Amino acid sequence: MQRSFGYRFDISLFVVVFILVVFGMAMIYSTSRTDTASLLTGPGARQFIYALLGLILMMAAASTDYRLWGHIAPFLYVLMLALLIAVMVVGESSYGSRRWIDLAIFPLQPSEVAKLLMVIVLAKYLADHHKVKRLSFLLVSLLIVIVPAALVYFQPDLGTLMVFPAIWLGMVTVAGARSRHLLALAGTVAVAIPVVYRFVLHGYMRERIAVFLNPGADPLGAGYHTIQSEISVGSGGLWGKGFASGTQSQLNFLPHQTSDFIFSVVAEELGFVGAFILLALFLILLFRGLRIAVLARDGFGQLVAAGIVTMILSQIIINVGVNLRLLPITGIPLPFISYGGSSLITSFIALGILQSILTRHRRISFSG
Repeated sequence: MQRSFGYRFDISLFVVVFILVVFGMAMIYSTSRTDTASLLTGPGARQFIYALLGLILMMAAASTDYRLWGHIAPFLYVLMLALLIAVMVVGESSYGSRRWIDLAIFPLQPSEVAKLLMVIVLAKYLADHHKVKRLSFLLVSLLIVIVPAALVYFQPDLGTLMVFPAIWLGMVTVAGARSRHLLALAGTVAVAIPVVYRFVLHGYMRERIAVFLNPGADPLGAGYHTIQSEISVGSGGLWGKGFASGTQSQLNFLPHQTSDFIFSVVAEELGFVGAFILLALFLILLFRGLRIAVLARDGFGQLVAAGIVTMILSQIIINVGVNLRLLPITGIPLPFISYGGSSLITSFIALGILQSILTRHRRISFSG
């Protein structure tokens, strides 16, 4: 069994993720080395520890039958809601938001865990109800997503909030939702946008949209992040200024260098070539994930794999889009690259579940 497990393990996927994590740790060290006196205590060292823990949990998830997650999906949904409620009660406040729970070992960000739990819960519902072509079932699946998304909104966490509908859309599309139903829902959302903008969005969210349209209106205030990110990306040129030699990052002009704006650091220090290589690695990762979704022989496994791919893809699009000023400023980590234990460990567990789906697809096909 062990040899069979190892034989079917997607080594290419593992190698790509390993390169991405090392890439991320190098960039984290580059931007934080002036803030710490020792390699053993800085963010890069802590990211290394998170990676080791994530690797252990990835192997545990890969060796566990992924169908077990479906059996406990109701419990996972309750757990997800409990964590999202708990962070608003006992979470630490930072920049006007409550997103982290201090676990002493590391700060837990429940919204990161919630994204993966949402994939599992939604996959179980869609796999058990083969009537997604009916509008009523489609709306129920949307309601399942709206409840935790609303809790994320009240933290508030706009970046993660944007990932939830992306996960839902990707998964219901794979499940076979009718195009006319999705178009009708899209039309409803489009009509509601002015109302949502005026009465639902937080003030800072409206401000970020305004700054996105005209960052020069407040260059030292709300537009500062956008302007510094543009300077970082543009100044890198083709080959970059060199590792640990970026002026915007090394002189601390660029905010949130190790997390939300780490792609700007990559573009400044390693240039277009470095950014292209990073995106190429992500593309390989996503294609390997899609391959697993195609190979999955049961609906639940296929939907979980598709959901994980959508979750990672949406985070890449949002993070890179913000750094390139294609989207309004919002905080979201770049998977496997940005500093943060919750994001990295959750991503590793998601990778382990993908491997579990792959290593079991043949046995399932024969046993039914």
